[in-house]
Amino acid sequence: MKIGITGTGSYIPSVLTKNDSFLNHNFLNNDGSTFAYTNDIIIEKFKAITGIANRRYVTDDLNTSDIAFFAAEKAIADANIDKETLDYIIVAHNFGDVDHGQNQGNTLPSLATRVKHLLKIKNPKCVAYDILFGCPGWVQGIIQANAFIKSGIAKKCLVIGAETLSRVVDDYDRDTMIYSDGAGATILEATESDGEIIAHASETYAYDEANYLFFGKSYAKDDTSGTKYIKMFGRKIYEFAVTNVPKAMKECLDSSGIDIQEVKKIFIHQANEKMDEAIVKRFYKAYSLPMPEGVMPMNIKDLGNSSVATVPTLFDMVRHGKLENQSITKGDVVIFASVGAGMNINAIVYRY
Repeated sequence: MKIGITGTGSYIPSVLTKNDSFLNHNFLNNDGSTFAYTNDIIIEKFKAITGIANRRYVTDDLNTSDIAFFAAEKAIADANIDKETLDYIIVAHNFGDVDHGQNQGNTLPSLATRVKHLLKIKNPKCVAYDILFGCPGWVQGIIQANAFIKSGIAKKCLVIGAETLSRVVDDYDRDTMIYSDGAGATILEATESDGEIIAHASETYAYDEANYLFFGKSYAKDDTSGTKYIKMFGRKIYEFAVTNVPKAMKECLDSSGIDIQEVKKIFIHQANEKMDEAIVKRFYKAYSLPMPEGVMPMNIKDLGNSSVATVPTLFDMVRHGKLENQSITKGDVVIFASVGAGMNINAIVYRY
């Protein structure tokens, strides 16, 4: 028996926010002091490093569970399955449902329960739960679903990565420009012909690295509201990622028995274009090879960083021919890889 991805779907929010939308923001240093550069220079440097020119935000009436539901509907239709036959619904996120104009996350009930409700699934044997694993949450959800199916306690699982990071950003923090909203969903099931998970690996670094990403106060000194926002130590994350992610990817590939030359695509978390390129280049360098042209599909330029949604959204776009000059064909070996809050790293070697 093989365990493969039989359907995918994604939801790309409709609100397009370009870099020039931030020209009038009052960006501050983390101590509340003013930057030495004007916003046009800040934005230019930001684009050069991250590769982000645009990002997508949800409309005011939608929440994370809503867009998770939209992506789930597409994945179920794509897999051509009866939703009542799902054994598990696993939703990866970080902040729950955050209403427009609010900053407090709502996870009661779980987002997976809300998605099951919106899908109108009656079967009580369909178990719905959330996973908090930082940006690698969707990949980890796939690893868990794979274990359920391999053990025999499940046959079909729906794994979703969804986030509305636009609701938890500090307008005074230039890192606000990184974050975006989105949702990607995947059906995983036992199959004879639709793909195969060959190997996987996960790691958590928490001794020194636990708080590289955290919830912190606004950079505005006069903000006494107590509201907290997503914050990060960007340089530390970059150094951590380019050092540890290539090693984890190599260990995963080596355990699969697949030769590096067979890898056709690497679907890596869309965090930062330069960081992702550095990770993949170091991965190939470990095999004394240059990074092949076109091996790393990227959609961060137009979609930004939607955390847990980036990898499933990217895979769905390539799978359905929605990313220019990128495609996969049956039998291709691909790698899914991610890094994020925890600090967590994971990877999957998958034959499409």
